[in-house]
Amino acid sequence: MRVAIVENTQITHHGQVGVALHQAAATIDLWKPWADQRLPLLPDADALIVFGGEQNALADVTHPYLPALARLMAAFTAADKPVLGICLGAQVLARAFGAQNQIGTAPEFGWCDVTLTDAGRADPVIAGTGPAFPIFQWHSDTFTLPPGAVHLASATGAAQQCFRIGRATYGMQFHFEASRAVVADWTRRFPELTERMAPGWIATHPARAALQGVPADATGLRIAQNWVALI
Repeated sequence: MRVAIVENTQITHHGQVGVALHQAAATIDLWKPWADQRLPLLPDADALIVFGGEQNALADVTHPYLPALARLMAAFTAADKPVLGICLGAQVLARAFGAQNQIGTAPEFGWCDVTLTDAGRADPVIAGTGPAFPIFQWHSDTFTLPPGAVHLASATGAAQQCFRIGRATYGMQFHFEASRAVVADWTRRFPELTERMAPGWIATHPARAALQGVPADATGLRIAQNWVALI
């Protein structure tokens, strides 16, 4: 399998998604449109993954590739090629299918509990994670459920945590790719940002990682493996 990965910021960790792709012996093509505006072509990949970034999903002035990225995610979906949008990727996917992006209305940070809907408990990618699970969050924006999408998970801070369109297109607001190692690196690299999102984070991070990060790692890898199995 050949998978196109779109990175939306200079520092992007593939985390548990990368683990699952390597377990499946996937060939990976990396694209960095934040630097050069270039995006993959539909015929060149079997699946598309779009990671997060600091920009919002409507930041077309500073990131003019975003409308084309939304169209590309819709095109992969129409071709029945699996699509995975994480955080910003989920927000751009929602935009692609007619949802309303809501900027700065739903800040969440740290390991937070996510609850599956009835549809989520039957979904091939997130079923089996339990009715609720802790998973890492880092975002300020949210979106309405795209017309025709299946709502799979919700949380107190943002109702739209996971949705599916068609067979294998998934938008996940939460950072299930963010293993404890990823979160530790974010904490080291971005101390001011993490403290701004959650005052006292640096001091409490080790205890939170031990308590919530361990089950989150297992859940994140299972979700990643389940999605890769759809390719």
